[in-house]
Amino acid sequence: MGSKIQVTAGNVKIGGGAKISIQSMLNVPAEDIEGSVKQAIELEKAGCEIIRAAIPNKDAVKLIPALKNAVNVPIVADIHFDYKLALEAVEAGIDKIRINPGNIGSDDRVKAVAKACSNKNIPIRIGVNSGSLEKEILNKYGSPTAQALCDSALYHASLLEKFDFNDIVLSMKSSTVSTMVKAYELASERCDYPLHLGVTEAGTERFGIIKSSAGIGSLLLHGIGDTIRVSLTADPVREIYAAKDILKCLDIEKGGVQFVSCPTCGRTKIDLISLANEVQERLRDCKKNIKVAVMGCVVNGPGEAREADYGIAGGDSMGLIFKKGEILYKVSEDKLVDALIDEINKED
Repeated sequence: MGSKIQVTAGNVKIGGGAKISIQSMLNVPAEDIEGSVKQAIELEKAGCEIIRAAIPNKDAVKLIPALKNAVNVPIVADIHFDYKLALEAVEAGIDKIRINPGNIGSDDRVKAVAKACSNKNIPIRIGVNSGSLEKEILNKYGSPTAQALCDSALYHASLLEKFDFNDIVLSMKSSTVSTMVKAYELASERCDYPLHLGVTEAGTERFGIIKSSAGIGSLLLHGIGDTIRVSLTADPVREIYAAKDILKCLDIEKGGVQFVSCPTCGRTKIDLISLANEVQERLRDCKKNIKVAVMGCVVNGPGEAREADYGIAGGDSMGLIFKKGEILYKVSEDKLVDALIDEINKED
């Protein structure tokens, strides 16, 4: 699965058979160092494996050592246009840089960034999207097509290759899922660089998760992609939860809880929707590799969810606790979740 080339950002390997890594980006103003550090710690606790931070000016470079001292995950500097900021980020100890070489000026500037990153084994992510395409490429294709996105990414890569720099990660994000998928498919055919998957400007949590699941999921199922970011107009921690859930649903990520719950029907006599949500939240940080079912019917529940390790099957103001398809005991509705959690916690 994934690319042939492998790069290393801090303590995380990307591509070349490495596990799919999960990324997010700080959304606290760059000048708010205390707030940025607090959010980075929250992201790390949630399971984020690579954290990106905008570095819009020289003052923001101070954020890099503050983040490096606070968390153990790699930090990526997100830089636009100013190559000097890239050089300063390298000196400040950044683990990876996100910059488009074609936007920083002359070959001398590109060479300076490539050399600085090469000397410290810092990879560069080239990130193109529908709104950042070069005029020549847009004129050629008429709109931000998948081919246009792919051509742009490979053009930027060629500017680094000119100086023998190959520690490159590519992303070709679009807010249109079908365009994004096709762009990554084209790139995977034309290069061996690791690919950073994402649907840009995906929207609010509800719509963004749907679009990201469709785009990222379809590519990963076909062996394309090495690191992912679920972009949501929401708390970045929600991006991490969504990304982890996508990887679990694809059986790529084996750790943690997988949930099964029925859609309910006329036989349901308990508040299954509330129960399912409570179980999911209370087991959000559980690291056990288990499948948990919340079913609305005592007649079919244990049978339909027999592949689950633990589960609830609802009745009339009560329910059954079951384990691997076998009924353990009956309990009142208000104690169902506690009883389920107790059973799960019994095993090491």
